[in-house]
Amino acid sequence: MAKVNGNGLLFRIGRFVYRSLFSTLWRAEVIGLENVPKTGGVIIAPNHLGLADPPLTGSYLRRPLFFMAKKELFKIPVFGKLISMVNAFPVARNKQDIGALRTAIKLLKSGNALLIFPEGARSRNGQIGNARSGIAMIAAAANVPVVPVRIINSNNMLRFGRVKIVYGSAMLPPVFGQKGEYKKFAEQIIEEIKKL
Repeated sequence: MAKVNGNGLLFRIGRFVYRSLFSTLWRAEVIGLENVPKTGGVIIAPNHLGLADPPLTGSYLRRPLFFMAKKELFKIPVFGKLISMVNAFPVARNKQDIGALRTAIKLLKSGNALLIFPEGARSRNGQIGNARSGIAMIAAAANVPVVPVRIINSNNMLRFGRVKIVYGSAMLPPVFGQKGEYKKFAEQIIEEIKKL
């Protein structure tokens, strides 16, 4: 399993700094934080518009958040080391990464919160993309709820437009092993995000 650091000092400092920046420079509006369980394993599932989405989603939570990030990011000098110190672990995109899946499931079963983008990648056109079934399989394997999150305007942060984060009601996963239900559940998550 990949090494992760939980609620370390760097993570807490980063969360405070990001939250201060988002609140001051982008006048971030945050709605529905009470929908995020305070304890126990949970998947936080936002749409993905901009590079700031992971810290934007996590900096307002009252608990540590872990992140899957494409493995290419960990090869960037300094940046790769930095993101691993703030609870990110690598995942190979466009193929089944068993190691990353095991890490995700273990973190969730241990009672942690994990961010997974249900679209699997960042939107290039500002629209919410199609669901990938991996999020549903992980939720089912760990038997944890999924909190849909709508991020608005994070693709326009260079213009310092106001951003908004809306946390929806938790959704219960399908029974593990019912593979036919995975895609359906992932699509339901996307539909819930669109409603927020």
